[in-house]
Amino acid sequence: MRAIREILRQRHEFHRSLHEISRSLGVSYGAVQKLVSRADRHALAWPLPEDADDSVLEAVLYKNTGAPTRRALPDMAAVERELRSHKGMTLMLAWQEHKAIHPDGYQYSQFCRHYREWQKTQDPVMRQHHRFGAEAHLDFAGVTVPYTNPDTGEVREAHIFTACLPASAYVSAHALPAEGLREWVLGTCLAFEDFGGVPESVRPDNPKAAVVELSRYEPLINPTYLEMAQHYGVFVDPARPRHPRDKAAVETAVQNVERWVLAPLRHRRFFSLDEIEVAVQEGVAALNRRPFQKREGCRLSVFEGGERSHLRPLPATRYDFATWKKARVSIDYHVEVDKGLYSVPYHLIHQQVDVRLGTTTVTVFHRGRQVAMHVRSARPGVPVTDPQHMPSSHRRHAEWTPSRIIDWAFETGPRTAELVQAILASRPHPEVA
Repeated sequence: MRAIREILRQRHEFHRSLHEISRSLGVSYGAVQKLVSRADRHALAWPLPEDADDSVLEAVLYKNTGAPTRRALPDMAAVERELRSHKGMTLMLAWQEHKAIHPDGYQYSQFCRHYREWQKTQDPVMRQHHRFGAEAHLDFAGVTVPYTNPDTGEVREAHIFTACLPASAYVSAHALPAEGLREWVLGTCLAFEDFGGVPESVRPDNPKAAVVELSRYEPLINPTYLEMAQHYGVFVDPARPRHPRDKAAVETAVQNVERWVLAPLRHRRFFSLDEIEVAVQEGVAALNRRPFQKREGCRLSVFEGGERSHLRPLPATRYDFATWKKARVSIDYHVEVDKGLYSVPYHLIHQQVDVRLGTTTVTVFHRGRQVAMHVRSARPGVPVTDPQHMPSSHRRHAEWTPSRIIDWAFETGPRTAELVQAILASRPHPEVA
């Protein structure tokens, strides 16, 4: 259900087309179209009401609809010739002329989508025009930097996370210990901080860490990476597998980082990741000040003079890294995650829940609604139980501790209390006594 909420968020907050949402989330175009049309038909407002859990969304959205019908399309080759040969000709005008002949034809957004899909089959390379603050492209460089642990002599490799704002070509790069999910999240957060703001979208490659299921048509974003994007108010639009042109800006940025930042370091010997990070930051600063060859200025001047003002403000805090796992509630109304046991409301026994493992907290969700939150336990196997999650009979039983029983006996008299204490001491386990 998180995908449904993300589709509605991108549609209403960012006003993205259905095709853009489909590519961003890895959901088929038809599914996105049906969901948005159903939401519009039932006047499902955004933001969703606080009490709109997954059950409410299912009741509103999942109803049978009629089968889609095929509509007439123009000769796309003729449209292409018109656009190239007549100055002032636009896709809007081509669509209006087509609509005049076929009133039941596709609407403008669908008309443009079919045209772009036809263009892809022609295989020309189209120069892309990037808008300030629209997106950031992300990837790891192919070159690593070795460093030696001075105590053990072990040699490790630093991986260089690279980010680029395509409109200004401004580059951010950081030395990280690996290329896992934690590094993808941290690298993205550091890039936003280098930019001093947040673009509308991020376009990573298709790393296994950030994209759960690699697919040409339906890549699934890791829940942690998606949560990080929602924290910063951006959407994730991953590049298609084996389509480097989708993120051409960062491909060029990686090449420049390898040539002008990493290559000069090849003869230097490093003894920590921090040393490499300092050297990388010096090189990136010089790269961003390096003059363009075919136009005036440099990456820094274009960024400072134009793109920075189009970025949205950073949130007050950096994203707190967390992992997501699925768990099933045991008969004792606890879930087991990362060797810890955490309670949930007892009526969820045998239900599957989503568990968010943060740095200091564990939060449990059922069908999109938060049902429990605990401080993360440092004692494996020791249950963390909220009394409010227990049935009333269990709660009453747990409240009768030996000290409470003795106090209760004192209400009758001190000799009664002595008798109770003797009974409790006569058995090895207080529960038996």
